[in-house]
Amino acid sequence: MRARRLRLGLYADEEGLAWVRSLVEDAVASRNARILDGTVVLSADDGLDFLAEQWTVEHPGRSSGSRQQVDMDVSLRCSLRTWRAIRKAVLAALCPEGSGPHICRVPWTVG
Repeated sequence: MRARRLRLGLYADEEGLAWVRSLVEDAVASRNARILDGTVVLSADDGLDFLAEQWTVEHPGRSSGSRQQVDMDVSLRCSLRTWRAIRKAVLAALCPEGSGPHICRVPWTVG
């Protein structure tokens, strides 16, 4: 087993970040992996502007409140097979409706 990283770009407020953290923690715990470290920082990447635009399109007329573009970077200790299962579980939890049209609770992208 070695250290692996799970990176997500998010457009979230504190409540949304807490929800995404819990998704990651649940996926990790259910697969006997271990979180080594995790950071959430404001994104300096203009490439994530589409997440704010997505929010605006999906929630017309609503304020985005305190949502910000952030990068979540989680370092895990696990096998490659386990990392793939964790990543798949987190992405499925972020979008339980699948790839069809729907509104995301927290607009995201995977890095």
